[in-house]
This record gives sequence, C-alpha cells and structure tokens, in this order.
Amino acid sequence: MTTVGESLVRLLEANGVEIVFGIPGVHTVELYRGLAGSSIRHITPRHEQGAGFMADGYARVSGKPGVAFVITGPGLTNTITAMAQARADSVPMLVISGVNALASLGKGLGFLHELPDQRGMMQKVALTSTRIERPEQLAPAIDEAFARLAVGRPGPVHIEVPLDVMRLPSAAPQEPRAWTDDLRMMEQPILDAARLAAAAERPLILAGGGARRAEAELGELAELLHAPVVTTINARGLLHRHPLGVPASPSLPAVRKLMADSDLVIAVGTEFGPTDYDIYANGGFVLPPKLVRIDIDDGQLRRRPATVAIEADAARALRRVVQSMRESVRRNSVKRADGAARADEARRGARAELEPGMDVQLEAVEMIRDALPGAIIVGDSTQPVYAANMFYDHDRPGGWFNAATGYGALGYGAPAAIGAALAAPDAPVVCLTGDGGFQFTLPELGAARDARTPVIFVVWNNRGYREIELSMRSASVEPVGVSPAPPDFCAVAAAYGLPAERVKSLADLPAALRSAREANQPFVIEIEVP
Repeated sequence: MTTVGESLVRLLEANGVEIVFGIPGVHTVELYRGLAGSSIRHITPRHEQGAGFMADGYARVSGKPGVAFVITGPGLTNTITAMAQARADSVPMLVISGVNALASLGKGLGFLHELPDQRGMMQKVALTSTRIERPEQLAPAIDEAFARLAVGRPGPVHIEVPLDVMRLPSAAPQEPRAWTDDLRMMEQPILDAARLAAAAERPLILAGGGARRAEAELGELAELLHAPVVTTINARGLLHRHPLGVPASPSLPAVRKLMADSDLVIAVGTEFGPTDYDIYANGGFVLPPKLVRIDIDDGQLRRRPATVAIEADAARALRRVVQSMRESVRRNSVKRADGAARADEARRGARAELEPGMDVQLEAVEMIRDALPGAIIVGDSTQPVYAANMFYDHDRPGGWFNAATGYGALGYGAPAAIGAALAAPDAPVVCLTGDGGFQFTLPELGAARDARTPVIFVVWNNRGYREIELSMRSASVEPVGVSPAPPDFCAVAAAYGLPAERVKSLADLPAALRSAREANQPFVIEIEVP
C-alpha cells in the first residue's frame, strides 16, 4: 500500500526536487516514510527558520524551488520569517507541513502543536496555502503548487497535510504536468517601447532582481541604445566592469542625477522599493516622466504608473524589445549622448558619496571578490553588506544577495549560504555576516558540517549592533541593548570540529580566504573590527 505521505514524496521527485530541508518531528513521521526510500537528499538545519533560509539560498542559486518539510504549529511558525523574506524577494519556495487531524481543526481542544487556524495564518504570508483533506486532492495540489512557482512572480507556497490523511492509502502518483509561462506579450506595448527608445537621446536602464537571469539580453539592449544600466541590490553581478554598468544605489544623489538627466528610463524587474530607491527616507525619489516598465507581475505594474507597461519575464521581453527596436533605431538618426561617459560620471560620483567608514567596509567585500573569483557572497545585515549594497560591482550574475534589503531578516546569511553551496557545489560560497546577526543562526555551523558544504563564514566582529547604535546616536537616543557580547567564534567553530582563523587587519584577509578555500570544508574567518 502506498500512503499519501509516500505519494507526496514521489510527486516531489517527479517534479525534479533533489533536496529537502527540514527537521523531522512526530507530525511529519509519515512524510519521512516516503523520503527515506527516495532519491531526495535531506538536509537537517538546527532550527526551522534555518530550513526556510536554506531553501531560499538554494532557490536563488539553482533557479529551482527550495523545499522545506516542517512540523505543525511551532515548526511552521518558525519558518514564517523565511517565507516572508522569500515573498519580499520573489524567491520560489515550497513549504510542506503537517497539521492536526481533520476532525480536531478549529475546535481548540488542546492538541499538541495546535493553532487556532494554521492555514488561515499561512494565507497571509504564502502566495497560496492548500490543505489536503482526501488522497485524490494530493496530485492536483502538487501540480498547482509547482505551477504557481513556475508561472508569474514566484514566492512561498504552502501545503499542509493532516496527520490522519498522511496515513491514508493513495493511488499511484500520476506524472506531473509540464508548466510553462504561456503569457502572450501584447505587441502594441513592445512597439510603443521601441518607438520611445528610438527617439531617446539620453536613455537609462534600471535593472532589478527580476533581471538577474537576463544578462545577455540586458547588455544587448544597453549597447544598442548606448544606455547606462543601474543595478539594484538583487541585480548586482550583471554587466560586471561593463563601461555602461552603474552598480550603485538609486538612493545616492549621483544616481538620482543620472535618472533626472535621462529623457527615457526603462525599468526591468524592479519594484521601486524604498530599500533600493529611498534608503535614507528623504523623499528624493520620484518616478521618471517617461518610463517603460517590464515586469512579470501585473500587480507591480499597476502599483507604479508607467508610460508603457510590458507584463512578461525579463529575458523574453528584452529579446522582443531589442528585435523591434533595431529597425526603429536604424531608421531614427537621433544623436545619443555618450552612455559610457554618463555611466562613468555616475559611478565616480556614487562612490565618492558613500558615508564615512564605508570605504573600509567596501574594501573588505572587494577583497573577498578578488581573492575568490566567481564566488557567491550571501550577506546578512552587517556593515560591509550595507556598504556594498550602496556601491559594489560583483563578478557573477546572481552571486550577490542578502537580507539587508526588503524584509530584512537577521540571521539569514549562514543558512542561506548553506543552501547556495548545495545548489552550486563547485563555486566558492561566502557567508558575510556580523557578530550580532551570526548569533541568530550560529548553530547552523553544525548543519554545514553535516552537509559537507565548504561555506566560508566571514564574521565582521564589531561587538554589537553597530549600525543600530549609530542610528540611536544620530537620533539623540542613548544607546540601549546594542552591545550583546559575542562569543569566541573561533572556539565555537572548533567545538563543531571546524577550522577557523582570526584576522586583526584587512591586509591578512585575502590569505585567510585562500586558506579557507583550500581547506574545502566549512571554515570561519573572524575579522576583529577596531
């Protein structure tokens, strides 16, 4: 007899799932009956929040949904933070949980891990939340989940299976449906965008996280129009060292000047969120008067008005726009401004506008990039990450991401880096974290060891929440609660049987990074910040 739990695992296998992140409990035992005999690898974090963050990091690097198994109640509520981060950053994540027996739901009888309305709670965070109440509902629910993850703007999807339903007999799973984005781009917006671009003398492109897998198409459009390309945080790594690239925050005056001086802005996969466009909350960002928007999400297009709106995947839309634009540009003899010179001026100005102290923090990030070419750097909320989010040119598309933007969950870096390393086992993977944020998920060092992922954990140890302390002082508030004592991180690494090194000067960081890479196992580097 095949149970619902076993059929669920077989359906995950059929949909290409290779790794599941989770902590088994009495409310998921029946799911693990199917998992043990499958080809799916199981990774055990030290906390369910870590399971969600690992699934997030895996999804961002692999391009496939990250999958987590969590128990009813506290297991699921522990995962909500990671799901909210995934929703903010459009990361495909499938969370499968248990729930108490069907007859008990909503009655407040005091069962183990009981919530008043678990599914109702998840519907506020997940894109969709589905309960399997009968075996025949399982295959359609899995199909629907993977469709939601494959088509349109991705995010977290939740499925819950009651304890009594997990054990029920189930028919052999059907083959999964093949899902493709069959969204048909309207021809008129494409032609309108081409017409505007052909007539522009000083065009500009804004690239967001939705463009991170469209580097070739983005570069082709930029070169066709001689247009600078400003990359937001989640787009860093695109057009590395390209003369038209501007890897700087649109919150900086030099980048805002570039935008204001442009007679057309083409925004690709960016939601114009404040953590990119108005980080200092000074109200200095305004939408350009001539704006072409390309976004996969119709809801996003409706939230910010545009002269022309194109609802489509970034790469597909850019290919069509370039095709239509070539003829328009050839026919139109507009004299364009020197895009490379405009980009260079913006780059120089933006770097000069960084806050005091950020130059040293940025230097640390650039040392990591240069010592480990092609590395994936997964950041937490810490000073070097803040600095690089303002200005930093990474050398790998999709290789720079962190939780210091959007939802902004502390503790993200370590588990997300483990997920990233599982998705790209041949690439150097660095977790860049602060001493405060690292302590949120410090036990995941054990998960890194178990999974044999050679993540290099670089800890910026300034002994507290330094950025919060500075914010308090700037607001004339006496700092309170910003100096949690850090442990000896090298000793903690040793307790897990992992190598570690403490550096007291940034000059020693490149050698430490190379040693860590050669060790080919999880490695902690602690930077003592004066």
